[in-house]
Amino acid sequence: MNMQAGQTSTASLAVFSGDYCRGEEVVAALARESGFRLVDDRELTAAAVALSGLPEATIARAFSPRSSVFDKFTHEKKRSLVWLRLALAELLAEPRLLLAGKLVHLAPRGIHHLLKVCLIADLPYRVQVAMQAEGMEKKEARRRICASDVEKAHWTATLLGSDDPWNPDLYDILLPMATTDIDKAVALISEHLYQDALQPTDDSHQALADFQLAARCSEALVRAGHDGEVAARNGAITVAINKKVLMFHRLREEVQAVLGAIAGVSSVEVSVEAGSRPVDVYRKYDLGKPSKVLLVDDEREFVQTLSERLIFREVGTAVAYDGQSALEMVVDEDPDVLVLDLKMPGLDGIEVLRRVKKIRPEVEVIILTGHGSEEDRKTCMELGAFAYLHKPVDIDLLSGKLKEAHDRVRSRR
Repeated sequence: MNMQAGQTSTASLAVFSGDYCRGEEVVAALARESGFRLVDDRELTAAAVALSGLPEATIARAFSPRSSVFDKFTHEKKRSLVWLRLALAELLAEPRLLLAGKLVHLAPRGIHHLLKVCLIADLPYRVQVAMQAEGMEKKEARRRICASDVEKAHWTATLLGSDDPWNPDLYDILLPMATTDIDKAVALISEHLYQDALQPTDDSHQALADFQLAARCSEALVRAGHDGEVAARNGAITVAINKKVLMFHRLREEVQAVLGAIAGVSSVEVSVEAGSRPVDVYRKYDLGKPSKVLLVDDEREFVQTLSERLIFREVGTAVAYDGQSALEMVVDEDPDVLVLDLKMPGLDGIEVLRRVKKIRPEVEVIILTGHGSEEDRKTCMELGAFAYLHKPVDIDLLSGKLKEAHDRVRSRR
């Protein structure tokens, strides 16, 4: 299973595998035999967290088909992909990398010194591997594999426009693992990795430079509150907006000003894609406004009305109607701020506050109650509540407290 004896390569390798196709074993053998530095989805996520300051759970959610209930306010999924691409662009400046996982699809095909490999097998083979490795029943093995394939299909459809993650056109090599053992897979990949055609060329270096510049430009747009698909070619930047733009000239001037200040940018062209739907209007988003506020109250009409009033003030909200649901959403959705009622059936507000501060101490909690006592207020503040307000609350006062709480969360990051 030795790599090409006496040969070295400055190329890099990217391996994507279906579940239970022995991909982990192939990657481990390749890393051991080649000496390439292994980078997986987890390491790329950590790098993106360091660059962005966003929570790890937020960045990791970009790999999943599931979006946060707050995503329409935060644009976190698109922003997370921007940070992941930037992290990968910086990593690719280093030669002799072994990329493994979904991050493979973040790199453009034009970087020819990055060999892309897919490992896949038919379903019966994968089910058998899963049953042997995990001790699963056949039905459960099939369920897990199919669920994973659906998730991977969503990923490639989002990034590459193909809902077939095993499409040979996405890779340089596709290996059928049902008929390929570990040694043979490593030997076949090695044979291609050390070919002269895979070594970096001027064109391949330029493709990497274009990817890196596009990633830096995307980051700058995100920080400025803008959205758009960015491409780079020899310093010329194009930004495609897929929404209707009401004041295009102003948007174009602002985007050109933001990107024109980046080193390496020679020109900036902004366009609106012809297929944009008239109802989908482009809006710049303000990262300084609260966008992940969870309202918790069993009075449904009250809390729904409060949510609508806050959204009208450009505060992003979601609603929970009981304490247990609120705790589940705190874990799953990562809100920045809770607005919490005290008197609720089941878990009351004080118990929810106590548990939130144990599992997510960084979340700020504003108590909003119509029945609280001075003793309740004292207890809540001792437990770490940010503020204690009474119903009916002045909407401007609440909005101000939400802004203060949001600012505190951001400052800690």
